[in-house]
Amino acid sequence: MHDKTMTFSVKDERDNEMKEILSTVYQALSEKGYNPINQLVGYILSEDPTYITTYNNARSLIRRIDRDELLQALVRNYLGTE
Repeated sequence: MHDKTMTFSVKDERDNEMKEILSTVYQALSEKGYNPINQLVGYILSEDPTYITTYNNARSLIRRIDRDELLQALVRNYLGTE
């Protein structure tokens, strides 16, 4: 009898966490009337947290993501590579 072994990937978990954070921040920016894409790009380029609203704790959430790690994930996702 062969049991299948489940695998655990920290990268997948981290990517899911980043996606969840970005979605929450995007929603908060939208609700406050900002252009979320422009604000997120401004934050990513400058790492200045004032581009992100404090509404719904969005600014604290976005700071939990390392900018280099986020850029790598975005490029991987855009190119469809793993």
